[in-house]
Amino acid sequence: MKPTLIAYCGLNCEECEAYIATMNDDDALREKVAKEWSIANKVEITKEMINCEGCRANGKKFLFCDKLCPIRICGKEKSVDTCGECANLKTCEKLKMVTDNNDQALANLLKQ
Repeated sequence: MKPTLIAYCGLNCEECEAYIATMNDDDALREKVAKEWSIANKVEITKEMINCEGCRANGKKFLFCDKLCPIRICGKEKSVDTCGECANLKTCEKLKMVTDNNDQALANLLKQ
C-alpha cells in the first residue's frame, strides 16, 4: 500500500472501485460504480464522473472527493497528510462518518 493512497479519512484508495476503474480504464466498472453510487447517494452519477487517482495523489479526483468531502477539505486546511496527524482524530465528528463504519480506516490512520 502506497502512503499517498491512504485518504485523509484513512480509506485505502487502492481498494476503491473508482480508483480501480480509473487505473484500469475500465468503463464497465465505471458504469457499475456510477449506478451503485447514484442509488446510494440519491443523486445522478454518470460513468464519465468515475475518474479518480486517489484522494491525496496528484491527478483526477471524483467530484465529491475533490470538492465536497468535509474530511478532505478539513485536512487540506490543516495541512496534514492524513487525519492521523490531527489532535482531534478520536473525537472528530466529520471523521466519524467513515471510521464509525470502517475499522480499517481508523487502523490506517493510527499507523500514520
